[in-house]
Amino acid sequence: MRVLGMISGTSHDGIDTAVVGFRAEGTHLRGRLEHTGSVPYSPALRQALVAALPPNPSSAAALCELDTRVGQEFAAAAAAALAALPAGTAVDAVCSHGQTVHHWVRGGRALGTLQVGQPAWIAEATGLAVVSDLRAADVAAGGQGAPLVPLLDRLLLAPLTAAGRRAGALNLGGIANVTVCAPGSAPLAWDTGPANALIDAVVAADPSVPDGFDRDGRLAAAGAVDEALLAELLTEPYYARPAPKSTGKELFHAGHVAAALRRTGRSPDLPDLVATLTELTARTVAAAVRPAHLERLFASGGGVRNPALLTALARRLPGVEVLPSEELGCPADAKEAVAFALLGWAALHGLPGSEPSCTGARGARVLGRVTPAPGGGVPRPGPVAAPVELVLDPAAG
Repeated sequence: MRVLGMISGTSHDGIDTAVVGFRAEGTHLRGRLEHTGSVPYSPALRQALVAALPPNPSSAAALCELDTRVGQEFAAAAAAALAALPAGTAVDAVCSHGQTVHHWVRGGRALGTLQVGQPAWIAEATGLAVVSDLRAADVAAGGQGAPLVPLLDRLLLAPLTAAGRRAGALNLGGIANVTVCAPGSAPLAWDTGPANALIDAVVAADPSVPDGFDRDGRLAAAGAVDEALLAELLTEPYYARPAPKSTGKELFHAGHVAAALRRTGRSPDLPDLVATLTELTARTVAAAVRPAHLERLFASGGGVRNPALLTALARRLPGVEVLPSEELGCPADAKEAVAFALLGWAALHGLPGSEPSCTGARGARVLGRVTPAPGGGVPRPGPVAAPVELVLDPAAG
């Protein structure tokens, strides 16, 4: 089965795509990466998303419009990904995460989660069935609905844990999340806090930086950490909560930084502010990882392109080998899209996609709902065993 996985993460800057051909070999699964890509949101849609995201108020009208417009841009990205494949390559289904606009957490418990990006537009544009709404079943079972990448992490890290090694996977998107895998134990995973979310928020608010983000970590490298501001930011109660836990931009947004600046009376220039927020990410990630006593940590997400962040992280994790996820055959920029291709494959085979030890749910759940292809078709593959390991191969040529 060949599945197109799609996601726009908490940085809400565009749509990542990955086409993966899966082949079950007993309890082992093989995946061939046929295509990976990324399509930026149109400037008008990204502006509309920013205006609708917390802490800004929104409306049913705005969310209805976003559901359609995000769905249409996902549809265009899906059509482009399919067009990039060699002629005659048949894709069986699409799995779309969509765009999270709110993750409703109260008292440390997830009560609901909302992703927009109407899958009917994707089905219409591609002629394929679409798996979507992948978080709700886990939330209904008492889980956080996040993170969902641990299924991929567990299967990719299986050879290391089978060899008695303690290994982990770190995603540095808008929010940072870590998966810990140890021999003889169920995986653990949780959101550690911000990765790029706060950095991006303060940089995007400064009109002197045309990129809207800290390209190559240059601003952080040019600044100095404001220790008083950092100490105040570290008092955020989320960091001390036990896992499983999840968070998002409903907590870690520009107002979060502005409030800390008001409380401390600090007014650092932009390089010092970015350096401080970069150190905040490094410290909170390291504080979460150190107790796991990992030997290797495989990193992915946009943060791996920030040398200042990786340097700060390595400094706070002595003895841990920090490697890019490419070492596992998974491109760092496409890992989440690959994960959702896997989740789509699992859903269509009736296999659980959640890891209850990571989300806190009462049990593993088959994730997502299926929008049939325009002609009514839904893939109905034969039964397979739940895989215990995944090997990713690059596409031929």
